[in-house]
Amino acid sequence: MNVRFDEMNAEGGSARAHYAAYGDWLQRQPTASMQTRREEAEMIFRRVGITFAVYGEKDEDGAGTERLIPFDLVPRIIPAGEWSVMQRGLEQRVSALNRFIHDVYHGQDIIKAGIVPADEVLRNPQFRPEMVGVDVPGGIYAHIAGIDIVRAAQADGSGTYYVLEDNLRVPSGVSYMLENRKMMMRLFPDLFSLHRVAPVAHYPDLLLATLRSMAPASGKEPTVVVLTPGMYNSAYFEHAFLAQQMGVELVEGQDLFVRDDMVYMRTTQGPKRVDVIYRRIDDDFLDPEAFRPNSTLGCAGLLRAYRAGNVTLCNAIGTGVADDKSIYAYVPQMVEFYLGEKPILENVPTWRCREPGDLAHVLAHLKDLVVKEVHGAGGYGMLVGPASTQAEIEAFAQRIKANPSNYIAQPTLSLSTCPTFVEQGIAPRHIDLRPFVLSGKSVQMVPGGLTRVALKEGSLVVNSSQGGGTKDTWVLDA
Repeated sequence: MNVRFDEMNAEGGSARAHYAAYGDWLQRQPTASMQTRREEAEMIFRRVGITFAVYGEKDEDGAGTERLIPFDLVPRIIPAGEWSVMQRGLEQRVSALNRFIHDVYHGQDIIKAGIVPADEVLRNPQFRPEMVGVDVPGGIYAHIAGIDIVRAAQADGSGTYYVLEDNLRVPSGVSYMLENRKMMMRLFPDLFSLHRVAPVAHYPDLLLATLRSMAPASGKEPTVVVLTPGMYNSAYFEHAFLAQQMGVELVEGQDLFVRDDMVYMRTTQGPKRVDVIYRRIDDDFLDPEAFRPNSTLGCAGLLRAYRAGNVTLCNAIGTGVADDKSIYAYVPQMVEFYLGEKPILENVPTWRCREPGDLAHVLAHLKDLVVKEVHGAGGYGMLVGPASTQAEIEAFAQRIKANPSNYIAQPTLSLSTCPTFVEQGIAPRHIDLRPFVLSGKSVQMVPGGLTRVALKEGSLVVNSSQGGGTKDTWVLDA
């Protein structure tokens, strides 16, 4: 499809109403001034240490490579009315996903109803039998969810929002959302007097309140910690940043121990009871006693304390069963099954290669499709048909045939574009959006989220590990 939806400009080149004031301002900015401000942003981000590690890359000393995620100066702007609909859709979707996770570890009603095949759940690598029958506070499993949303052009030139992916295990990127806003306010304070931009700086307060609301009842102020794999993790900056912003301790597995099925943190004043762990470690590495015995990242006995109800893990163990790409296709049915409502946000049409009819269609149309591994992430293990050579398509077809259930396919959407400041000046680049949804006593989120941008011309892959960058996201107050 050659039709493209431009977030800023309508057909004919005039700015859309919500971009009008910004568009006028942008036209008055000299290229040299924008370039200077981009260099200033890069210098500040480097000084603050906002980098991410790239797995598999080494520098000349053999150490892991750290990169700065490119920051774009042109914001993505969303009008209040569009955000209101999106917010309701996100609340609905995450509520249904939490109901689904509770169900698969308890009554499995959705399986009995024949809506989701049993083997899609029970043979899923992210399904944790250890969680069967375990009650978690409030029935909430995904306390922090990052839902990836794209807007695709329609034949009539309009744009429709779709959910591309649900990230429910350890979703990352919220620190970039917060730092991008701080950077824009520093570089362009005049813009924030021209626009009523909804704030995002209170996200750490909302996150802390959500975590505290899920603490086991103890009659005292709950102790919350952020559990990190350590400084060599690609998202370590975010772990340290969020702990600092919430005013809680950043701990590694070696800082914790379990005694009498309770979790304690080692401190200079002696052991301190821990009530809530915001964990940024995958299930496999959380507890060497229960999962991977050679893990040095977690804390032995953590699952025992969790099952006993003496500590809350956010997100819950086993949450990944709901963010598998093969399960994604059933989320609209989950909304109807658990909530009795029609989905507000649509899924991208999806073919499951495990089903013979879908497999035949996918193999016959690979050049037109995007094919993804069901457990893949970060833009790896996927085929973008229109951007691939015939040899790459044929090789990927053999991988699909060898293990059909490992793949899903979707049409190649014409993702919306947003003007972006690149080396050649202002040019359109494809974007997506990751709002962060917090579920505790209630479902909350700050307006907007992290906009990721594919900086390579024509690229549809926005992941930072694949050369993508980020933008500030403005939701305009009504």
